Amino acid sequence: MLDFNNTEIAFSAKSQGELKNAYLLFNTIKHPWLVKCAKIGSSIAIKIHFPLAWAVKPTLYKQFVGGETLQDCAGVINHLTKFNVKSTLDFSAEGEQTPEGIRATFEETLRSIDYAKGNPNLAYAVFKPSTITTDELLCKASEKRSELTIEEVKQFREFRERFMALCQRAYDNDVRILVDAEDYCFQDAIDELTDDAMRRFNKKRAIVFATLQMYRHDRMPYLRRIYDDTIEKGYIAGVKFVRGAYMEEERARAAALGYPDPICKDKQATDENYDAGVAFVMDHLDRFEMFMGTHNEESNYKLAKLMDEKGIPHNDSRIFFAQLLGMSDNISFNLAHEGFNVTKYVPYAPVRDVLPYLIRRAEENTSVAGQTSRELRMLKHEMQRRTQTRK
Repeated sequence: MLDFNNTEIAFSAKSQGELKNAYLLFNTIKHPWLVKCAKIGSSIAIKIHFPLAWAVKPTLYKQFVGGETLQDCAGVINHLTKFNVKSTLDFSAEGEQTPEGIRATFEETLRSIDYAKGNPNLAYAVFKPSTITTDELLCKASEKRSELTIEEVKQFREFRERFMALCQRAYDNDVRILVDAEDYCFQDAIDELTDDAMRRFNKKRAIVFATLQMYRHDRMPYLRRIYDDTIEKGYIAGVKFVRGAYMEEERARAAALGYPDPICKDKQATDENYDAGVAFVMDHLDRFEMFMGTHNEESNYKLAKLMDEKGIPHNDSRIFFAQLLGMSDNISFNLAHEGFNVTKYVPYAPVRDVLPYLIRRAEENTSVAGQTSRELRMLKHEMQRRTQTRK
């Protein structure tokens, strides 16, 4: 029976020492002021090239990152596999948006797709579109396409070629690839390219997956348009559901520029929108494959229950549950124990390059209601359970 409070299963992959280290880490990042200081300090350290690995590697990095290179992640991948949890390798370096930086990220993403080829322990590849172009171009191409200069049209064509090359490599390698969602002002161009890629590469199964941030109130109409398009054009849509990661910035930008707020009015509306999207896909599973990315226990319970009600096997390859490495192990490992398809997002990159990602994880655990307290409560319970068991 599925029980996200079963800490014995949740932390079966961790030693007592690892439990203690995780407890100390979450106990530290529960303080917003400490996370804010760390963010400021890390920004300064990066600018002056101050060495940070000695402080970051044993703490945040060890908890949330698989390694510096693809090969470094092998230990994490193999360890997760022992507990029926697959991995999704995510190159999380946030380099400069220079021609050299863009080329390096593009080539590393290609390597990650090749690395996943034929590896049953790797469920998906993934890329963030803004890492293979510039924010300025992506924004203008989304909001003011007609105003692109001749040079910008050329740059957007090159971005499109890189985007499609990643999807082509995924198709050639038979590796499913997730196109991460981004800021509202970038998303129209990303949606356009993702739609085109799905039509091209998803004829027999879903290879390319669009990411829908369900805190946007326009995502259900977009999901219905995808469904209609799959029928008209004859393909299988890949959909990754997340709640969203840029709420405060989105509302501030909408207010500053005077356009309607794209975000749902409150958390309840976001939850309802998220669950409606999942239910819609489950009602039309003949046209979809789904990647369910959430740390929300209720949403995971609902999907598991819906699969049972519809008589869908827990290991149906069209449905995957997903959480980030180092977070919500109570969800991931209990789902995997019950035979559901589960993957962990496993970021990798050198310490300096992945630091912005690590700070966001710390901020997320601080800001998401109940996230850190849940982690601490479960870690403490499991440490006590093990102590009592040994007596």
